[in-house]
Amino acid sequence: MAHYSQIIYAPEGAVTTITLNRPDKRNALGERLIGELKDALAEAEADDQARTVVLRGAGKDFCAGADLAQLEKAARASVLENRESAARAAELFLQLRKLKKPVIAAVHGRALAGGAGLASACDLIIAARSAQFAYPEVKIGFVAAMVMTFLRRNVGEKRAFELLATGGAISAEEAERLGLVNRVCDDADFDTELDKFVTEVAQVGASAVMLTKSLLYHIDAMNFEQALRAGTGLNAVVRTRA
Repeated sequence: MAHYSQIIYAPEGAVTTITLNRPDKRNALGERLIGELKDALAEAEADDQARTVVLRGAGKDFCAGADLAQLEKAARASVLENRESAARAAELFLQLRKLKKPVIAAVHGRALAGGAGLASACDLIIAARSAQFAYPEVKIGFVAAMVMTFLRRNVGEKRAFELLATGGAISAEEAERLGLVNRVCDDADFDTELDKFVTEVAQVGASAVMLTKSLLYHIDAMNFEQALRAGTGLNAVVRTRA
C-alpha cells in the first residue's frame, strides 16, 4: 500500500473507502491531493477484493474545489504551465470514468467548484440532506471549464447553464430532483444509509457492473444505431457467461 499524507485509504473487503483528508482546507484540491487520489484509485483498481470505491471528505465539507494557493500560482503561470496543471486534473476525472469498479461519492457539507465536479465525475452520489452543491467559478471571473462536462451529462442543458452562469448553491434535495444526486438521507442516518447503499451496489455481479459502466459511458459518443449495435455485441458476449 502506498504512503499517503492527504488522503486516508481504507480497504475493507469488497469496499474501499478513500477519504480526502485536508479538513483544515475544506479538502481543497491541490497538486499533491490530486496525485494521491489518482494513486489511490489505481490501487483500488488493482485490488481484486475491492468491488466498490467510496469517495468522501474529512471534516465538515466534502470538497471546496481548487486550493487557493494553487489558484494564486495559476494567476502567475504561463498558459502552457496552466494547461499542464489542468491536464493533470482532467486525468483524475478520466480515471474515475474509466475505473472498472463503480465509484460512489458520499457528500456531506459543501461540494463546491472542482469539488462538485469531483462528485459528479463519480458514478453515483449519495448526499446528506444538509449538503450543498455549487459551481461559483464565475463569481471570481473563472469558468468551470472541465467540470461542466459532467454536469451537462447529469442535468438538462438549461439548468446546467443556470448553475454555471449564476454560481448559486443548490440543496441536496434540489440536486436529487435535477438528477445530479442519486439519493438523499438525513444527516443523522448518513453513515447507516451509506453502508446500505454501498452494500446494494457491491453485492451484485462485479463483471456485469463493470461491463454496464463501460458501455453506458461509451455510448455517449455514439448515435442511436451505433449504441444499439454496441449493446447487441455486448449482449452476445454476456450470454455466453450466463
